Amino acid sequence: MSAHDVNEQTGMDMLKARRSTALALDSIRSFLHNGEDQWEIRSKVTQILERDAVFDKARRDFMSRTERYTRGIALTNRVYELQELHSWTQHETSVAIATLDEQLPISLHNVAFQPVFMLQASPPLLAKYSDLIATKGILGCYMQTELGHGTNVSRLETTATFIPETQEFEIHSPTTTSSKWWIGGLGKTATHGVVQAKLILPGGKDLGPHLFFVQLRSMHDHKVLPGIKIGDIGPKALAGFSPTDHGFALFDHVRIPKEHMLSKFAQVTKDGKYVKPPHAKLSYGGMLYIRANMVTSGGWLMAKAATVAIRYATVRRQGETGPDGLERQIITYPSVYYRILPVLSHAYVFIRLGKTLTKAFDTLAGNLARGDTSLLAEMHAITSGLKVVVSSTGVQDLEVARRSMGGHGYSAFAGLGRLYADYLPSVTYEGDNFVLDQQVVRAALKSYRLLFSESEESTKQSLLPSSHYLRLLIPPTRSLPSFTKHDFRYPSTSILLLEWRAALIVEEHARTVDDSDANIYQRVAKAVTEAFIAAQIGEIINTLGSTGMKEREQIIVGKMYLLYLVTTVEAGLVDLLSFNVLHSSGGSRDPTRSLRMTIQKLCTELLPEAIGLSDAFGFTDWELDSALGVYDGKVYEALWKRVQSEPLNQAEVTTAYEESIKPMLLRGQRQARPKL
Repeated sequence: MSAHDVNEQTGMDMLKARRSTALALDSIRSFLHNGEDQWEIRSKVTQILERDAVFDKARRDFMSRTERYTRGIALTNRVYELQELHSWTQHETSVAIATLDEQLPISLHNVAFQPVFMLQASPPLLAKYSDLIATKGILGCYMQTELGHGTNVSRLETTATFIPETQEFEIHSPTTTSSKWWIGGLGKTATHGVVQAKLILPGGKDLGPHLFFVQLRSMHDHKVLPGIKIGDIGPKALAGFSPTDHGFALFDHVRIPKEHMLSKFAQVTKDGKYVKPPHAKLSYGGMLYIRANMVTSGGWLMAKAATVAIRYATVRRQGETGPDGLERQIITYPSVYYRILPVLSHAYVFIRLGKTLTKAFDTLAGNLARGDTSLLAEMHAITSGLKVVVSSTGVQDLEVARRSMGGHGYSAFAGLGRLYADYLPSVTYEGDNFVLDQQVVRAALKSYRLLFSESEESTKQSLLPSSHYLRLLIPPTRSLPSFTKHDFRYPSTSILLLEWRAALIVEEHARTVDDSDANIYQRVAKAVTEAFIAAQIGEIINTLGSTGMKEREQIIVGKMYLLYLVTTVEAGLVDLLSFNVLHSSGGSRDPTRSLRMTIQKLCTELLPEAIGLSDAFGFTDWELDSALGVYDGKVYEALWKRVQSEPLNQAEVTTAYEESIKPMLLRGQRQARPKL
């Protein structure tokens, strides 16, 4: 019997899987990357980074947190050196930053500090600082969260008291709990910050949180300015966000010029009078921008998880003997593909949905610049719900993908543990998910109440995308259609079910709002957001014909979206069955059987295309940085090579031998001697 080389088999299995797909990956890749030109930009930038020694990832798993921070700053500096060297556009530089799988200290400058400043600073302040901010001539952070308060912005304690005599604001931290906390880039990096503080006018009138531009460190030697105490808050759970210096700051009556209030909308006159903004929540623009971008970035994170898990499941053989006489590839087991193919579908949905949302935010930003706040409430409701769903799904998907890889999935070299640790806080930052659920529910109840306070015709015309599902409650549509013989092969079935689920649960909550159960906010918010996503998926599917993909690719990608819809329905079955929406048919006593059989059929149809669909994301081995997700499939060879670089393996006898192992052995041997 000839010896079987398992490592060689993994390469052959990957090659066979790749050859089995007939998909034109370039057209799907262009679809995912918003056009071939965008893919080419990303590919060009990635090649430059991958070939640059500064971006080598070989040692980072063995670095201390201080080393990770220092490396993160070096990576950041090198990106902007390359920007100048290669004359990159701002878009190309943003692509470079996004390509790095590092939580860099510059992130909050780019996604919070700069957008908020540009959106809300007065023209004179913009003229003075906008170029410096854009070129990283100063480095900023967004200082909102405090030691004692996070999501509840209205309860922040830091004060900004107007001093008419000197035309200054005095920034002060009155208590320990008012110290700014969890501020990315603050600990050691930022020179300036946008500080969220309560505006106090002469006489002590408190007008609530407003934004102020504050210098934190000297531009000559980077030392912290007088009256401010700054430091790093320490390591994070699971060693996540190691390169980022999340910091704290205490202000001791620090004076700043009056002009440093971000006063494009809300203002204070020279004599201390307050000029209201046109909309009370205009300051939310920066946070909405972050939440909108979280949808796209979450989708690409799920794409990485799916790619690694699918590749490893394709080449890992375990358990039963298959038709080829070898152990079966684990991706052929229903318990495996049922877990990881939905992760792939989530990536396809959120990548595309994120692009739509980013365009919507750009429209909103343009409107806000002109003082038009008409889209603000709608954008707030949509981004709040999507932030919850995307971050919760992403955290779950990363762990599902990691666990699907068995024991090796726990190795740092698998690559997903690091991504999980970095993504885990996403359910808390930019609005705690459980608190954001309440905001989604409030918006839903407001839309429901307006629905029955206006005329029927005007109501139909005024329903916005976030509340479009409520049209189902307007007669004659009000009659619940029969879902006895439901055909889940068609997206419209799942979309309508998810919309009915949202409509009925919102209606029920509106009727019982004074006597609600404990998790009503989570159930309503999830149902409402998933109805919105489902409707958006319907629109995406309807436009697949205009994407440039051939018919076969359209069909397969359409099945990815359908898989998302039917698995979302499956996850919402408790609500659907509670409202008696689904009924059994075809001789089965189980009203969910046709749904589950559709999921099974979809999975088996998509299984041969899984490698192609994940390859279409275009990740290089350098980007994934996963021994189990290597392109050629030779995972055991890659894992073996990684282990050889472990510092513990560099000496045959560890230094711990003389210090601890030898004394322990000698003590045990002495104690075990036969007594004379």
